[in-house]
Amino acid sequence: MIESILIANRGEIALRIIWACKELGIKTVAVYSEADRDALHVGFADEAICIGPPPAAESYLNIPAVISAAEIMGVDAIHPGYGFLAENSHFAEVCDTCNLIFIGPRLDAMRQMSDKAIARALMRDAGLPVMVGSEGAVSDEVNALSTAREIGFPVLLKAAAGGGGKGMRVVLSEEALPQAFSMARGEAEAAFGSGDIYVERYLARPRHIEVQLLGDQHGEIVHVGERECSVQRKYQKLVEETPSAGLRPEQRERIWADALKGARAINYSSAGTMEFLVDGDGNHFFMEMNTRIQVEHPVSEAVSMLDLIKAQIRVAAGRPLPFSQEDLHFRGHAIECRVNAEHPETMNPSPGQITAFNIPKGPGVRVDTAAHEAYFVTPYYDSMLAKVIVHTYNRKQALARMRRCLDMFVIQGIDTNLPLLRRIVDHPGFVAGDYDTHMLDEILPAARSG
Repeated sequence: MIESILIANRGEIALRIIWACKELGIKTVAVYSEADRDALHVGFADEAICIGPPPAAESYLNIPAVISAAEIMGVDAIHPGYGFLAENSHFAEVCDTCNLIFIGPRLDAMRQMSDKAIARALMRDAGLPVMVGSEGAVSDEVNALSTAREIGFPVLLKAAAGGGGKGMRVVLSEEALPQAFSMARGEAEAAFGSGDIYVERYLARPRHIEVQLLGDQHGEIVHVGERECSVQRKYQKLVEETPSAGLRPEQRERIWADALKGARAINYSSAGTMEFLVDGDGNHFFMEMNTRIQVEHPVSEAVSMLDLIKAQIRVAAGRPLPFSQEDLHFRGHAIECRVNAEHPETMNPSPGQITAFNIPKGPGVRVDTAAHEAYFVTPYYDSMLAKVIVHTYNRKQALARMRRCLDMFVIQGIDTNLPLLRRIVDHPGFVAGDYDTHMLDEILPAARSG
């Protein structure tokens, strides 16, 4: 049994884990940096401990500090949330060495999937369609250029040790590669503690489809449907929905089947997400696997009535899944919008103090946030303030509900992307369900060049 959990994260995901633990009767311990001393997750956890100064590298990414906190507080397990150390296999290994349950997949599966190049090779061997790319992380600019020439421009540089759009750059020509490589590596190092980069063929105007997976330690693996995540800014997702409006039933079944095939090939347990790119002809290609809970997991929870965080914890404790694939049914349509502290056109971060804060409410509305009136948005971490999730009978009604929610969400004192989100849900292509990863180019012409 797991009786106490240290939450190695901050913000809304830390609060989300606390919600689940309270319902399960599990004691929670929050960690926080000096910048988060007054944060909500610190106040709502049963206990809290400071692990360092504001920079993430000295606090939330500081493995010795996190492990020391866990040992001092005497917890049974650590939940990493998403981002920070969530996909760091070394951190998971240290947890195991210290007899702490890491709430995530088996270490071998995590290691395999944490390196995007190795993951791609394993999925190719399992029979999944895979995008052409480097066989492993490239060591330097020279190696990256040589690999890119073999693949053919344009190419995509990607952080091997993480996801979420961090450490990614599109390179259109040889001349642009050195600077892009340096920027991608620096960003990956800052976000994940590893600057390893690999190179992949760049697919123009794809749809981004991901499949939510859930497995236990007894060999049972199920999918919880797919999510459409194609509305992105610099590979950071802004809007997600399920089911995808752009997939035909037979495409959806093929992607579900391949996601399960890939997960079974590595004997996956815990919550995870298999990500695919879909081209204009409907062909899908394995992109990567995220071995953690995703930011957008609430839309899958809405249509399935599952609590994925609780499921993660139960699976980590060794319990079997209490349902099979045949028991899962997906009902209605759910959409999530990410509300960020940034200018709606320039997308520049907007730190500062919130002077007024009112979240939308009503049937079929969920808002995950750690912000509040008088909350100070620091410049040290991700700019996401809240996630607005709506769920109802069909996509048309879900769009109407989301429009109403965005109109009634009040945040004053800082800039937010609420006006941009409103424009997205009104965009003819989005309304029709006919959009791809470049939709923001039409709404915000400088979105890809900024």
